[in-house]
Amino acid sequence: MKRAILVAWLALAALHAGAAERLLVTVRHDLMAARPAETITVPWVEVARRLPGALLHQLAVRDASGRVLPYQVTNVAPLAKDPKGEGTAYGELIFQHDFAADEQSARFTVEKTATVAPPFPVKAFARYVPERLDDFAWENDKIGHRTYGQALAAPAPPGSDKEVLVTSGVDIWFKRPSYLIVDRWYNKGHDHYHKDEGEGLDMYAVGRTRGAGGTGIWNGSQLFTSRNYSAWRVIANGPVRAVFELTYDEWDADGAPVSEVKRFTVDAGHYFDTVDSTFSTPSPRTLTVALGLNKKPAYAAQAPVVATYRAPATLMQWVRQRSAGDFGTAIVLPGADGYAADPDNELILTQVKSAQPLRYYLGAGASWSGEFPTAQAWQGYVEAYRKRVASPIRVELGAE
Repeated sequence: MKRAILVAWLALAALHAGAAERLLVTVRHDLMAARPAETITVPWVEVARRLPGALLHQLAVRDASGRVLPYQVTNVAPLAKDPKGEGTAYGELIFQHDFAADEQSARFTVEKTATVAPPFPVKAFARYVPERLDDFAWENDKIGHRTYGQALAAPAPPGSDKEVLVTSGVDIWFKRPSYLIVDRWYNKGHDHYHKDEGEGLDMYAVGRTRGAGGTGIWNGSQLFTSRNYSAWRVIANGPVRAVFELTYDEWDADGAPVSEVKRFTVDAGHYFDTVDSTFSTPSPRTLTVALGLNKKPAYAAQAPVVATYRAPATLMQWVRQRSAGDFGTAIVLPGADGYAADPDNELILTQVKSAQPLRYYLGAGASWSGEFPTAQAWQGYVEAYRKRVASPIRVELGAE
């Protein structure tokens, strides 16, 4: 009898010991629609609490079928230290799941492994580009973007052919493949990326406008905008998510000095990026912030026809072109309270207090992607994304 009790106790202890090596992650949401490439984040402090000694390179994330998923572990801060090898420098564990229509919950396990996990393909990427003055470019497996630094805004030396452009607008690079193209396109040389050589092209015109989602301060009749970005900082760089910040020096917004820091979050599998803009003023105040879409976003040679759509919390465009393919742009701005326009931009407006982040979403996609061949398909995609934003996932943690 005592032997039987001992055996049972040992079996139970072994069961609990095994459970301590696996973290159960349950994710739920309330939409009936599909949510492809839904990004799931788990604070590393919770991983470490349930899996003591877990390290980013000796980990496995599995879905309910046991399939190993690509994952990413971020740093809690740049150059953070972990002197005891306990994972204290880590910030979040990140992975993704494609929720099918009517799939409102999914379960995953996180476990320590004895072997080193190989690197996963990078699907989200951002970098400073000194090869072309001081562009800053970013992309995922769906779409690419860039914006411009102070070197582009600087006057051209006498006798040079240096380009000069003063703008804090956002450019779009429409890519065909899912692999990363930023490095290849810059290596082709300036202006090659305005030709489709099989991987897509830059067919978006920014100029001095807001481009595809640049910001400004609106006084009811005029837009006041910053110059080109003055500083950059990459916080995370794939494989699943890239995060970076751009700083814009103080400018005069109708008599009020304003500066801005934009934090971009770029997730794999999305045509939208998440942006958090924080506007600073010498003393607290409420600002009317405008986000804009260029009224003339394509080159004249393509004889573009631009249609603009306004919907709740959304500003969209669909651009028909002669031969390069059609494309859509969009801004999703939760809490938007109006629309406006100036000579260059369609605008969507909201009120924000200085020093408090404003979150919004910038999207773009080409008709030849196959996902939205028409304006109606683009509008449907944007509306579905707005609903995802309004109904976020819930993450529950437990032991298995």
